[in-house]
Amino acid sequence: DEEEEREGEPSPKKKKKKKSEEEEAAMKQASEETGDGRGEEEGGPSRKKKKNKEKKEGNGKSNGAVVAGSERSYEEQVALMSVVSKPVASRGLAKSLYKAVRNSQQRKQLRRGVREVVKALRKEEKGIVVLAGDVSPIDVITHIPVYCEEREVPYCFVPSRVDLGAAAGSKRPTSVVLIQPNKDYQKLYQDCYSQVDGLPLSIS
Repeated sequence: DEEEEREGEPSPKKKKKKKSEEEEAAMKQASEETGDGRGEEEGGPSRKKKKNKEKKEGNGKSNGAVVAGSERSYEEQVALMSVVSKPVASRGLAKSLYKAVRNSQQRKQLRRGVREVVKALRKEEKGIVVLAGDVSPIDVITHIPVYCEEREVPYCFVPSRVDLGAAAGSKRPTSVVLIQPNKDYQKLYQDCYSQVDGLPLSIS
């Protein structure tokens, strides 16, 4: 009877084989869940691929934020300007002014915002005043050209307060800036100064 019972029990070799099969099945399931091994071969995306995809999507979002202020063409931006926003910088001059704004901001030679610019003009600080022509209401900056003419400071309007703010290193729109001279960008400053100074004034 004891021998018959022993014959009915699985042998140690069979037990070992069954255990190894169970371990193999568990490993296979784990690899499929993590996206490695067979799971990746069968079309499951690996962690590396997912990371690259997320990185690309993130770059797309950041690029969209950067170009948000320039979605409209120059002509479309000019069409949205207030009728009292004169003189207006040409496309080429506006581009040069934005570059000068960036340079002056990097060297801390920029006055930004109505309060700072008016304060600088009252102190008779010299430079180029750049105003945004799409500010609403426009009344918040209409007194600045008067200050400029009284102090013989050249000024002009550019089409976009968003682009002006971006050039000034701000995420927020900017209504007015004063570019002050500096030897590090003297040539650019002089070019902009002469062009702005040659524009016809809106106030006699």
